[in-house]
Amino acid sequence: MRVLAVVPAAAIAGILAWAEWMHWGASTRRLGNPPSGPGRQAIVVLGCRNRGSRANYLNRYRVRVALRSVDPRSTETVLVFCGGGVASDTPEADLMLDYARAGRGYDGAYLLDRHSRTTWENIANVVDLVAEFDTVKIASNSMHAEKARAYLWKQRPDVAERLVAARDYRFGEITLVKPIAAVRGIRALRPWRATL
Repeated sequence: MRVLAVVPAAAIAGILAWAEWMHWGASTRRLGNPPSGPGRQAIVVLGCRNRGSRANYLNRYRVRVALRSVDPRSTETVLVFCGGGVASDTPEADLMLDYARAGRGYDGAYLLDRHSRTTWENIANVVDLVAEFDTVKIASNSMHAEKARAYLWKQRPDVAERLVAARDYRFGEITLVKPIAAVRGIRALRPWRATL
């Protein structure tokens, strides 16, 4: 009987380890080659389908990633919150801004994209807003951030050259989300692998 209990536990551990590895790898890919030093930085915070009137678990996580990704050496920082009212009347961008300010004490500069409904639209709607910044970071889980970076490379490679890593990967963080995000990320990036 003990063997029967060990097999599922080993399978679960294997899945979690695979997801950690996938997210770690994604956090290091599709980055640009910006000039040395952070200069002016833009951090794009991608929204996630939000049904309620306050930021959901994933949107709160993405805001925390954005905030810990702020380089204090930068000469200017702006957070760009993305997302329309995909699952509710309130845009995800507003919900994340509210959480950043009221929940995390953020009082810095920000921009809002209240119209995006997909990751492709997130990038398309903010690319002109971040085009003049020295560095651009994308805040989400590592697999989703890589997908957004792939979209930026496709839409505006000149801006993608300024991509630097956000602090999206931490071992053991959002552990139960990582396997699902890894599978979704693999599916989403499959068509892009040959072109990027």
